[in-house]
Amino acid sequence: MKFTDGYWMVRKGVEIQYPTEVRDVAVHDGAVSVYNATKFVRTKGDTLNAALLTCEISSPLPDVLRVKWYHHAGLREKGPRFTINADVNHKAEIERHEDHVTVRSGRLTARIKQPAWGLEFFYDDRRITGTGAKGAGYILDHGKPYFREMLDLGVGELVYGLGERFTPFLKNGQVVDIWNEDGGTASEQAYKNVPFYLSSGGYGVFVNHPERVSFEIASEIVSKVGFSVEGESLEYFIVGGETLKDVLDNYTKLTGRPALPPAWSFGLWLTTSFTTDYDETTCNSFIDGMADRNIPLHVFHFDCFWMKEYQWCDFEWDPAVFPDPEGMLRRLKARGLHICVWINPYIAQKSPLFKEGMERGYLVKRPNGDVWQWDMWQAGMGLVDFTNPDAVRWYQGKLRRLLDMGVDCFKTDFGERIPTDVVWFDGSDPQKMHNYYTHLYNKAVFELLEQYRGKGEAMLFARSATAGGQMYPVHWGGDCSANYDSMAETLRGGLSLGLSGFGFWSHDISGFERTAPADIYKRWVAFGLLSSHSRLHGNESYRVPWLFDEESVDVLRFFTELKCTLMPHLFTYAVEAKERGLPMMRAMVLEFPDDPTCHYLDRQYMFGERLLVAPIFNDRGEVLYYVPEGRWTNLLTGETVTGGKWYREKHGYMSLPLLVRPNSLIAIGANNQRPDYDYADNVTFHLFELEDGQTAKAVVHDLQGCPVLTVSASRTGGTIEIAADGAVKPWHVVLRGIQGTPSVEGASAEATPQGIKLSPAAGASRVRVEIQH
Repeated sequence: MKFTDGYWMVRKGVEIQYPTEVRDVAVHDGAVSVYNATKFVRTKGDTLNAALLTCEISSPLPDVLRVKWYHHAGLREKGPRFTINADVNHKAEIERHEDHVTVRSGRLTARIKQPAWGLEFFYDDRRITGTGAKGAGYILDHGKPYFREMLDLGVGELVYGLGERFTPFLKNGQVVDIWNEDGGTASEQAYKNVPFYLSSGGYGVFVNHPERVSFEIASEIVSKVGFSVEGESLEYFIVGGETLKDVLDNYTKLTGRPALPPAWSFGLWLTTSFTTDYDETTCNSFIDGMADRNIPLHVFHFDCFWMKEYQWCDFEWDPAVFPDPEGMLRRLKARGLHICVWINPYIAQKSPLFKEGMERGYLVKRPNGDVWQWDMWQAGMGLVDFTNPDAVRWYQGKLRRLLDMGVDCFKTDFGERIPTDVVWFDGSDPQKMHNYYTHLYNKAVFELLEQYRGKGEAMLFARSATAGGQMYPVHWGGDCSANYDSMAETLRGGLSLGLSGFGFWSHDISGFERTAPADIYKRWVAFGLLSSHSRLHGNESYRVPWLFDEESVDVLRFFTELKCTLMPHLFTYAVEAKERGLPMMRAMVLEFPDDPTCHYLDRQYMFGERLLVAPIFNDRGEVLYYVPEGRWTNLLTGETVTGGKWYREKHGYMSLPLLVRPNSLIAIGANNQRPDYDYADNVTFHLFELEDGQTAKAVVHDLQGCPVLTVSASRTGGTIEIAADGAVKPWHVVLRGIQGTPSVEGASAEATPQGIKLSPAAGASRVRVEIQH
């Protein structure tokens, strides 16, 4: 929200009071309170009839500083509130100086200037941002109170994140309102709004308000990021770190780590699609068709119409379409499939659950006590009140019956259309509940799944989220269209979400709205199978490949099998997402922050730390992509390219730029049919472009995320030493790009089209390779 009229003036009807002069500083229990007059005090009379703005600075965790501004502190603060994971034993170090006070947390320091107000933040000795004159401010806009902060942007500094945003990847110049809406993927609206931004300057800012937060990113004052909330106070956190990955690590330590999804969820998902006609025979025709064409399929999803029309949600299979749901699910699971069903948090008036929920007080009410209803989406629908613990148990009980039948997970759709003219059971502020509702919704479903199936076996397919929602994966990108523009905007959204603390993300392969031509279907399949999670889904038509063309069948098979073989490598980064909050699909800037070209890239990404993916976004098969420094290898073709430059290529449908970073050891599995298998059994480690003096390392995990095999390769001159820790089953190494026949000790060697394959003797854990030049 803009309050100024240019740099000098304010808008009509707006009054701003700025902190101007520090009048007192109080230190107490690891925190500092700074009392700021809103004008310079020349006489005692200047202390009268004027506001005093208080700034409190403290630290919940190392490398994280909390800043809270308030004007009037007597207002009762209603929930909800984001969960903040503070270390009760951690306290900031505070030092007083003649003209400033420092508050230090780890390597992050706040420096409070006095007597003229100013606040600067440093990581080690490097200034990262700050605020001063005309920065923070208490504002009356036509009598309505707001609090605003403005933090400095350095020359060339770029801003990312703020949730899953489909607008330009770089947020500089944009106005972003944190307000969840069901607006598709082609507008400034977003399903997943997160009041956190990541700066190329090496820090993050989290605004700790679940209500609407309005960001002006170099769009009001071009050298500042402004953010404001309605009310008498404003709280934000500065998050530091040595690298951008460390910043995300610290941010998710503060707001919550993602859970580890089950390994089966990384396979291929197929759905009934939305408005199509289907029954058990139709579903079996899809599943049989995939099996007949040797396409691995791992999850089958039933979308909305598994329930009877006008009765969403009653959580009952439509008996006219599915007369024997328990038997059907048994038959599907006997084929090795996992089952997902669609749900939402709304109860239609025709659903038998509407009367039950209304009578028990489980539905959100209007101020006069009536149940809140409207006809958008479902006729006469009400809204489950997840602030009521009894309503949560009631809702979970309906889902438990489905789990008893054999359902494995739920697609938690919607959660954005939340009214603000209502009353919540626990007295929550309706403005704050608008964004936060989705958190309670997904939390209720995810926690039920964890209780029922155990940790590591719970996962959702969720559309809406806010800060902290990363704890309940997986999220998908919402209603995209079947065209290349929408494919590109979808990727922008996913990369922005990854830079907002979300580790796992998916999208509707080939687009949700309308039906893509075969060309787009095949290009999107390659992108979709090289994503965290991979789902074929649409609106008005089925998404089985043979309905597009026969080549689509081959493309889907190829990339599904490729992903299955890559699972020993990819699952490592799923575990890292759980442990550090890093996304599996990474914007290039996250891995290469020192390469200025990578700061702007949003049509390619790193899949984990070692694989570069550049999807193709046109019907000519052409791709323009950038390769960072080093000698990179195309995983599919074995061709190498030298980095530090752009490449323009043309690819068929079975190919795209899928490059391996130099000095990489990539674990390739022995199973190309399933995503969940023993990754350490007969695993092959492909060693790429290991340079003199470098070490490459790969860790293989079991399906619970525990490391079971670690292999490292070190090179000194022409000698490569390979060591394995935990090898109890056959394992292999392929030396990629080696010229000639190397001398090998500790393993048998054979030439393959990919390179020299080494197979250590049973029980052997070390291999030595001498390369003759």
